Amino acid sequence: MKKGSDVLTSQIIHPEILSALGSAGHGAQVVIADGNFAVSVRSPAQARVVYLNLRPGLVTVTDVLDSILHIIPVEAAFGMEHPPELKAEILLNFQTMLPDSIELQQLSKAAFYDQVKAPETALVIATGDTRRFANIILRIGVVV
Repeated sequence: MKKGSDVLTSQIIHPEILSALGSAGHGAQVVIADGNFAVSVRSPAQARVVYLNLRPGLVTVTDVLDSILHIIPVEAAFGMEHPPELKAEILLNFQTMLPDSIELQQLSKAAFYDQVKAPETALVIATGDTRRFANIILRIGVVV
């Protein structure tokens, strides 16, 4: 489900991404995965998979997230917990980018993988992001 007027000014021109977002409705999930995420084995069969991983570091998860947030309403967001000894600044980046009303929920690695595999996952976007734990799940909300 896409936001109405923002679609006209959207920077997203990728036809598969636009089609998947346009056909996804309330409660559907969008996964934006880093370059280390095993998209081919962790994506559910019904999800549309789009590969934007041209090379390491290009395209990044935050590039994709910024574009996606302009065209879909988000009701929930999930990130992957990281070991305490690692500095996962990406989770702070995600929280800063999300609407103020959305708090990034952190899931254990196993719970995150289970959430990706859920039947609600409509779109998985693979990026070339090399930052660890740079994976996010967005649950699509309603257009108000």
